[in-house]
Amino acid sequence: MELVKISKVKANKSNPRFIKDNKFKKLVKSIKDFPEMLKLRPIVVNKDLVVLGGNMRLKACKEAGLKEVYILKADDLTEEQQQEFIVKDNVGFGEWDWDTLANEWDVKKLEEWGLDGFPFEDVEELTNPNNIDTENIFATELDSESNYIVLKFEKDIDWIQAKSVFGLQTETGRRANGKEWSKGIGRVLNGVEAIKRLKK
Repeated sequence: MELVKISKVKANKSNPRFIKDNKFKKLVKSIKDFPEMLKLRPIVVNKDLVVLGGNMRLKACKEAGLKEVYILKADDLTEEQQQEFIVKDNVGFGEWDWDTLANEWDVKKLEEWGLDGFPFEDVEELTNPNNIDTENIFATELDSESNYIVLKFEKDIDWIQAKSVFGLQTETGRRANGKEWSKGIGRVLNGVEAIKRLKK
């Protein structure tokens, strides 16, 4: 790995993947906010300093005004291996655990970091419109005296959005002695409060 002038690194015109508009702006911002990331994940180039991995990062680095970038030379790859690397470097494997992201990560930070596919739009407004006091909205069990409706979500992304819209919070179950024993999303929402949220 070495640090070189950004002007020496050449964008790959055959790169099959790109980032546009708002996502690209997020990438530029992430580079400005956390430039150390570039040393941990250098741009991969061939012997001619043409990018094999990190084409959009290079573009974002230029947009961010950087004069130098870290590169890693892969100068022993055949032409076919270079093409294979370009495709494999851009293929996404696995899936996000949306529940974990929603409950254990800061959704605003995830948005800033450029995570795709998560319903981040106006997260603060969706999570708690008009700063409604949500402390006593939830119940942890059903009772026979109340009326209920059940909303079913087959896709994780829809469920995550519903949790944001209704401001569903993590509830803690307790043992008879009062000690905590489990945690989970409180899924029973006061109907009047739910209607208020939907109207607003």
